[in-house]
Amino acid sequence: MKVTLKVWRQKNRTTAGNFVTYSSPELNPNMSFLEMLDVINEELANRGDEPIAFDHDCREGICGTCSLVIDGKPHGPHQGVATCQTYMRSFQDGDEIVVEPFRARPFPLIKDLVVDRKSFDRIQHAGGFISVRTGSAPDANTIPVPKDDSDLAMDAAQCIGCGACVAACKNASAMLFVAAKVSHLGLLPQGQPERFRRVQGMVTQMDAEGFGGCTVTGSCEAVCPKGISLDFIARMNRDYLGALLKGEPKKSSAGGAG
Repeated sequence: MKVTLKVWRQKNRTTAGNFVTYSSPELNPNMSFLEMLDVINEELANRGDEPIAFDHDCREGICGTCSLVIDGKPHGPHQGVATCQTYMRSFQDGDEIVVEPFRARPFPLIKDLVVDRKSFDRIQHAGGFISVRTGSAPDANTIPVPKDDSDLAMDAAQCIGCGACVAACKNASAMLFVAAKVSHLGLLPQGQPERFRRVQGMVTQMDAEGFGGCTVTGSCEAVCPKGISLDFIARMNRDYLGALLKGEPKKSSAGGAG
């Protein structure tokens, strides 16, 4: 099969970018989308042109690095998979495919399809940790955890921090990401000492990074490669309200959890 690619090319965040059209060589339908970009880049390099810059790492849907918008949808046409798990058999021979970076002000563009998502790291640093010593795994496993809570915590912990929720949201909201990180610790006994400080700190940092507010359109849940539920946003909002009622010292002036 062969496809035509319209790829966003931009040297850096201070220069203007534009779409550039490339025709692919013959492709194996079973190669992944990233493998297809590798093939395109090899052809560009062979003729002395600059390869397309894009993020990748594990290529197994685990790390969340592969952040591409394919035909207007973060991670491509399917639900529950990352870009690296999208295969060329998902497209038709002769298709024109538009490839863009994740577009959100808190994700400044670095080059071509690569964006800077350090804002997510700063949000996690603001509260995504526990200070309670639990010892080794056997020691930690002696703490009883209701199965419903442990299952929910594992569901939230599946978030890979890719940023697709932000890219899909009309407000560039990071609520689904933050809610997952708040919930997977807040549901467990080890996460209780910082429970309310955690939600205050992470929401405050989220607002400081410039992410928009949540208007519950559900676009984030629809594109999340791990199927993180909107229910976690409701859970975080309850914890956030609890933190305000308890008079925790860190307050969010932007109302990001509303």
